[in-house]
Amino acid sequence: MYKLLIFLFFITSLAQAAPIAPEQVVILYNSDIPESQDLAKYYAKARKIPTANLIGLSLTANDEISRLDYDLSLRDPLRKIFTARGYWTMGKNNHGINLPVNSKISTLVCMRGVPFKIKRSEVVKQHPQKLPPHFAKATEASVDSELAMSGINGVPILGPLNNPYFKKNQSITQAQLPHLLLVGRIDGPSYSICKRMISDAIATEQQGLWGMCYLDKALKGSAYAIGDQWLDNIARLNDSTGIPTVMDSNKQTFTTNYPMNDAALYFGWYTRHKNGPLLHPTFKFRRGAIAVHLHSYSAENLRDPHKEWTGSILAHGAAATLGNVYEPYLQLTHHFDIFHASLLKGYTLVEAAYMAIPYLSWQNVVLGDPLYRPFLHLNGTGTVDYDDRDFRAIRVANQRWGKEPETMVKKLRTTAADKGNARFYEYLGLWYSARKQHAIASAFFETASKKHIKEADRLRQWIYIADIQRSLGEKKKSIATLKKARNLFKNAPEVKSVAGLINILDPPPPPPAKKPEVKAK
Repeated sequence: MYKLLIFLFFITSLAQAAPIAPEQVVILYNSDIPESQDLAKYYAKARKIPTANLIGLSLTANDEISRLDYDLSLRDPLRKIFTARGYWTMGKNNHGINLPVNSKISTLVCMRGVPFKIKRSEVVKQHPQKLPPHFAKATEASVDSELAMSGINGVPILGPLNNPYFKKNQSITQAQLPHLLLVGRIDGPSYSICKRMISDAIATEQQGLWGMCYLDKALKGSAYAIGDQWLDNIARLNDSTGIPTVMDSNKQTFTTNYPMNDAALYFGWYTRHKNGPLLHPTFKFRRGAIAVHLHSYSAENLRDPHKEWTGSILAHGAAATLGNVYEPYLQLTHHFDIFHASLLKGYTLVEAAYMAIPYLSWQNVVLGDPLYRPFLHLNGTGTVDYDDRDFRAIRVANQRWGKEPETMVKKLRTTAADKGNARFYEYLGLWYSARKQHAIASAFFETASKKHIKEADRLRQWIYIADIQRSLGEKKKSIATLKKARNLFKNAPEVKSVAGLINILDPPPPPPAKKPEVKAK
């Protein structure tokens, strides 16, 4: 039975999108920084992009530039090069606006060394726009999002512009949008991390991205409910796909050193600086992982591994992330559920990200190899790695028996019992938990804790059980479960996550007030 789950291949119902051709990609680097040029050559060789498609510009080494510097040193030179090389054929649309009417290039990749922020400036005279008050002076933007529309002359500086590729569900080649560039960025805390992001993406494409998905809700109230809805949609999609998914539905984010083992996917929000598992110095995402944390300034310091989120996520081993360089406002950020669904269909990282963003000329950045396609092997193909086999088997079981859930559960349970497979037991616990069958879920988690080898994995099962008790209003039981786990795993670094939960549910009393000192007369 176990061999059947491992080696049974199938035709997936998720259609695979066509890749972006290497000749459609231009690489931009800072010619004043040797490492930026070296990274550009490294990426071109890795993705077989023609060396003629490399463009070096003399740019500031600063993260942030003025609007004038952006125009003179970046946008205008690129326009000239694109037209001179025949990448763009310029013409006018029905409104008389000069723009590319034909394009040989679909994707622009900015290397580390290219500035990523355009700071706020005074508004010059432009076309009148009806904008909400909070956009009245919003001329700041990410360099990448501005470059996406850089072929169009006279683009308004104030506020965002509609993204014509939003929810398109077509490859950029099929979409027939010659005036649009999909702009991605290979950037992060160091050049070595950038090279690792490239190599991890290419290696993962050989075997597929397999592992756990962790979702962290914010529960910030009805005004922000859409962010939590995105995560609920991802959970439902993963349930039908067969990706084991952990959902933290508490108001707080994952606590310090949360045992987030085998994390291939992470989506969460809403604190400004890294926390949870990223505070654990040895925590690593799975190779090729996609990890995104939503915050207004998540990419404000994307080259710093300690501030905000994107730099830290990449420093902890993820291959790709999304972020915002300034305040974007919630509904103008990447819609996580669309992004995730598009990746599952086989679209590239940059296509999925642009399908998921409703506006451009705004604050978003896409970090990672833009051509990365992490889910090429959901159909069971690709190189099989030993550490992936359980996740592959769970996916196969869902594809084979997903419409017969009782059969699927029986098959997985039988195999779990026969092989003592902790991951199968944990998956079944998560499966029942998602269906609010709490007693059955807890029983599977208890068994999984006994079968797992790593302390962090065993501890996580106790957190699941305590979370179920908490959701049922059984606060005392939850605290007791957590305290027992704290004693059992007192030497594990991840036990800090339990201590954090105990402090939330049973906060220590405040220290006694100090008596005022009486000065001697």
